[in-house]
Amino acid sequence: MQVLMKKFEEKKFQIQKLKGISDKNIEEHLKLYAGYVKNANLILEHIEELSPQSEKYAYELDELRRRFSFEFDGMRNHEYYFSALESGSTPLTTSGSLAKAIEQEWSSFENWLNRFKSISLTRGIGWVFLYYDQQTKRLLNQWVDEQHLGHLTGLSPVLALDMWEHAYVADYQPSGKKQYVEDFFANLNWSVIEKTFANAAE
Repeated sequence: MQVLMKKFEEKKFQIQKLKGISDKNIEEHLKLYAGYVKNANLILEHIEELSPQSEKYAYELDELRRRFSFEFDGMRNHEYYFSALESGSTPLTTSGSLAKAIEQEWSSFENWLNRFKSISLTRGIGWVFLYYDQQTKRLLNQWVDEQHLGHLTGLSPVLALDMWEHAYVADYQPSGKKQYVEDFFANLNWSVIEKTFANAAE
């Protein structure tokens, strides 16, 4: 009996011209995101196909389960990343709940921003996340290796910065990582990020 599985769907993003980050880079980056969506679905299909004979395919299933977290997080991380770049840049509402939460945790927006940017220069490929912890009602920054190693369990992402080389090398060269981070923040639509935070804090 074949099980009909619900599939993850590729999201479409309305990204206008960005400072520093070329249209071509975004186009190629979105293709990479689409690949994560496709692969996440394929892996679940393969797991379903092999599971009835789990003893026979134990090795294959183990590897597929390990790979799934990479593909799934690659999909979801990019959705946070691209959504924050949609519809043009807007400033953070200084009197809003996100700004107040940042100030409560780090004393000022500038202190948080400097910490976040510092984390982004971590050697290696990965992501920088700003999370909200519903249990303690606080924000946390975190480096995540690759797509999936180091995510904080139970926390809601508020902002995600892609620090894989594919995100910036075509436009900035390897030496331009720092400028890429500066331009990323210049391009952010903070109204989207504030909504993400509001949903996490409900």
